[in-house]
Amino acid sequence: MQTDKLNCRLWQGTVQRMGFSLLAVALLLTMSAAQATMYRWVDGNGRVHYSDTPPMTYQKSGGTEMNKQGQVIKRTQSEAERRAEVERQAEQKRIQAEQQKQVQLDRALMSTYTTEAEIDLARDRALEHHKLAIKGAEIRGKAVDANLADLKTRIANIEKSGRPVGPGLKDQLDQATREQQELKRTIQTNEEAMAKVRERYAADKTRFIELSGRQ
Repeated sequence: MQTDKLNCRLWQGTVQRMGFSLLAVALLLTMSAAQATMYRWVDGNGRVHYSDTPPMTYQKSGGTEMNKQGQVIKRTQSEAERRAEVERQAEQKRIQAEQQKQVQLDRALMSTYTTEAEIDLARDRALEHHKLAIKGAEIRGKAVDANLADLKTRIANIEKSGRPVGPGLKDQLDQATREQQELKRTIQTNEEAMAKVRERYAADKTRFIELSGRQ
């Protein structure tokens, strides 16, 4: 009888241990299933897909990794999204750089001028150089125009008389014509520069008034 009782207790212990082992295995399987990853992605036609394995184009198309409960574990950006993110960050850096540059310009502006009249005075000084260049070109242009008119008259008279025009006279005409064109370009270049000077100082003046109103 004692042997039977001992065998019974041993059998019960074995059954309990087996039960615990089976329970542990079941729990591990349940946890493994719960932790298994599911992938969600959208194909090129806009259709949504779900799978236990990611598609071959996952890195390009992007998608979402979820557990069996549908909770998002990880979000992988598509190639287009990654490009857009890079562009967004680059644009943000550009804007920040412009803002920083504007702060520096504002600081320099306010430390350079104390009144609007000072800005006008600085503008006039910057314009003076271009005005002198234009005036000099105009004065020289009158002399060149007169010389050209004289050369053309002499050449016309020679041609009218039937005589050949000498190479020296032709060279003088070509040289005077080139100088006339160069003087015109000088005048135009300085006029354009003056327009930019006025525009720049007008912007500085507007910004100065704006900043002064904040103080």
